[in-house]
Amino acid sequence: MMQESVIYQDILLKGEQKEALRFLQRQLNRRFGEIDASIIERLRVLSTEQLEVLGEEFLDFADVSDLVAWLEQNIDK
Repeated sequence: MMQESVIYQDILLKGEQKEALRFLQRQLNRRFGEIDASIIERLRVLSTEQLEVLGEEFLDFADVSDLVAWLEQNIDK
Protein backbone atom coordinates (compact mmCIF):
# COMPACT_ATOMS: atom_id res chain seq x y z
CA MET A 1 0.00 0.00 0.00
CA MET A 2 2.60 2.53 1.06
CA GLN A 3 4.80 1.55 -1.90
CA GLU A 4 2.04 2.63 -4.27
CA SER A 5 1.77 6.13 -2.81
CA VAL A 6 2.94 9.10 -4.87
CA ILE A 7 5.24 10.26 -2.07
CA TYR A 8 6.89 6.85 -1.78
CA GLN A 9 7.38 6.65 -5.56
CA ASP A 10 8.85 10.18 -5.61
CA ILE A 11 11.31 9.29 -2.84
CA LEU A 12 12.26 6.11 -4.69
CA LEU A 13 12.87 7.99 -7.98
CA LYS A 14 14.96 10.65 -6.26
CA GLY A 15 17.05 7.93 -4.61
CA GLU A 16 17.64 6.25 -7.97
CA GLN A 17 18.62 9.55 -9.59
CA LYS A 18 20.98 10.39 -6.72
CA GLU A 19 22.67 6.98 -6.93
CA ALA A 20 22.98 7.17 -10.75
CA LEU A 21 24.54 10.65 -10.45
CA ARG A 22 26.97 9.51 -7.76
CA PHE A 23 28.09 6.52 -9.84
CA LEU A 24 28.47 8.55 -13.05
CA GLN A 25 30.39 11.27 -11.21
CA ARG A 26 32.83 8.67 -9.90
CA GLN A 27 33.31 7.29 -13.42
CA LEU A 28 33.85 10.77 -14.91
CA ASN A 29 36.34 11.73 -12.19
CA ARG A 30 38.30 8.56 -12.79
CA ARG A 31 38.38 9.10 -16.55
CA PHE A 32 38.94 12.87 -16.74
CA GLY A 33 40.10 13.88 -13.28
CA GLU A 34 38.13 16.15 -10.97
CA ILE A 35 35.10 17.46 -12.87
CA ASP A 36 34.36 21.18 -12.62
CA ALA A 37 31.56 22.07 -10.19
CA SER A 38 29.64 23.91 -12.93
CA ILE A 39 29.47 20.68 -14.93
CA ILE A 40 28.36 18.72 -11.87
CA GLU A 41 25.52 21.20 -11.39
CA ARG A 42 24.42 20.56 -14.96
CA LEU A 43 24.49 16.81 -14.34
CA ARG A 44 22.23 17.22 -11.29
CA VAL A 45 19.25 18.22 -13.44
CA LEU A 46 19.41 15.07 -15.56
CA SER A 47 16.85 12.32 -15.04
CA THR A 48 17.94 8.81 -14.11
CA GLU A 49 17.37 7.75 -17.71
CA GLN A 50 19.53 10.59 -19.06
CA LEU A 51 22.28 9.73 -16.57
CA GLU A 52 22.18 6.11 -17.70
CA VAL A 53 22.47 7.12 -21.35
CA LEU A 54 25.35 9.45 -20.52
CA GLY A 55 26.95 6.63 -18.54
CA GLU A 56 27.18 4.63 -21.75
CA GLU A 57 28.01 7.44 -24.15
CA PHE A 58 30.84 8.95 -22.09
CA LEU A 59 32.89 5.84 -22.86
CA ASP A 60 33.35 7.29 -26.35
CA PHE A 61 34.34 10.77 -25.12
CA ALA A 62 37.95 11.84 -25.73
CA ASP A 63 37.93 14.61 -23.11
CA VAL A 64 35.73 16.84 -20.97
CA SER A 65 34.78 19.01 -23.95
CA ASP A 66 32.84 16.04 -25.34
CA LEU A 67 30.92 15.87 -22.06
CA VAL A 68 30.11 19.58 -22.24
CA ALA A 69 28.96 19.18 -25.86
CA TRP A 70 26.75 16.24 -24.86
CA LEU A 71 25.18 18.29 -22.08
CA GLU A 72 24.51 21.18 -24.47
CA GLN A 73 22.78 18.82 -26.88
CA ASN A 74 20.76 16.91 -24.30
CA ILE A 75 19.61 19.39 -21.67
CA ASP A 76 16.49 21.36 -22.39
CA LYS A 77 17.24 25.05 -22.54
